[in-house]
Amino acid sequence: MFRAISLLFLSLPFSAWALVPPDYQEPPSDFTAEIEAGLQLNTGNTESSSFNGRTKLVYDTDKARQEGTFKLYYAADDEKTTAEKYDVQLQSSYKLDGDVSLLGGGYIFGRGDFTLDRFGSYTQISTISTGYGFDAISDHETKLSLEIGPGYRYNMPIETESEPNPDPNKDIIIRTAAKFEQKLQEYTSLNADLTAEVGEDNSTLTLDMNYKNTLFQDWAFKIGVNVKYTDVVPEGTKQTDTITTFNLLYTFQ
Repeated sequence: MFRAISLLFLSLPFSAWALVPPDYQEPPSDFTAEIEAGLQLNTGNTESSSFNGRTKLVYDTDKARQEGTFKLYYAADDEKTTAEKYDVQLQSSYKLDGDVSLLGGGYIFGRGDFTLDRFGSYTQISTISTGYGFDAISDHETKLSLEIGPGYRYNMPIETESEPNPDPNKDIIIRTAAKFEQKLQEYTSLNADLTAEVGEDNSTLTLDMNYKNTLFQDWAFKIGVNVKYTDVVPEGTKQTDTITTFNLLYTFQ
């Protein structure tokens, strides 16, 4: 009896024994998240070094893409807080079919950018925009997306001696953006986002660039540079702000 049972089990294919095949991989998920934290160096309106953190959430399906990014910058010297900034960026994109969009990979988006900055030339910045975007390049190594559309911007200038109670600036803008991703090697990549907001009263140009090197599995080391130029700023403040970060990043997929 025992011998018959043994022969029956030995006759079964190996795949029947394997609960999880050796080459098994989890199916791709529509949801991804990135969490990073590290040091920062500030130049411009604030000069200090301290902590920064960033969280990015993406839900990407065949029909739409939802994306949210949350950033925190905080610095203090021996006497007081020298930098405190919070950024929130939200974008919802509806993907168009190839025969509907002007170019393949087109989409319509709605976007909101919100900033609170205690020490910036503008302490509150709120921008709401909408428009059209498309993937100019999209392959395994290189991706380039272009966006354009109208928007509305609200700026609250920082208080100064000459303007202790400043009035907010409200402006209709045209927003253009280029989002570039380049895979340099198997474990390294370069990302650069260039955004221009042109309004009647004020205009800004922002470059957000980073280099990422995967250390192991889902962990990576990331160097980032954010440069923002504002054409019109309150008296006594600088037009250009630069933030350089050195972060450890973890990706959930």
